[in-house]
Amino acid sequence: MKHVKAFTLIELMVVILIVGVLAAASVPLMRGRVESAKWAEAHATAGTIRSAVRVRFAETGSADGLIGALSNNARRTALGFTEEDLKGTYFSAGDYRILAVDENGIATVRVTGSQSNAPSGTRTLSADGSWQ
Repeated sequence: MKHVKAFTLIELMVVILIVGVLAAASVPLMRGRVESAKWAEAHATAGTIRSAVRVRFAETGSADGLIGALSNNARRTALGFTEEDLKGTYFSAGDYRILAVDENGIATVRVTGSQSNAPSGTRTLSADGSWQ
């Protein structure tokens, strides 16, 4: 009679346990990466807004009318944006707010997600270029 080599029930259960532990450990890590990827959209757009403010400041020598939410049509137009330019997958024009412009024309931009799929929280691009 031939003996067939096969896995026992205990060996299969051990493999399933190991796969379960690995999956349980990787899910929180992947969730953090998804949040980080969503914020990357806001970081890129806030940097673009900051560049537009600096150009406008260089042209006019003033930040008059630039401080406030970019849901304001006049403010967007002054910076050369349309509503569609600031609309992304996770953030819209109203999610970006210019808090201040320093004497060098460098803006501080606050981003707060309002769409249902946006990441939670608020981040601020400060005048020194760091995110808080």
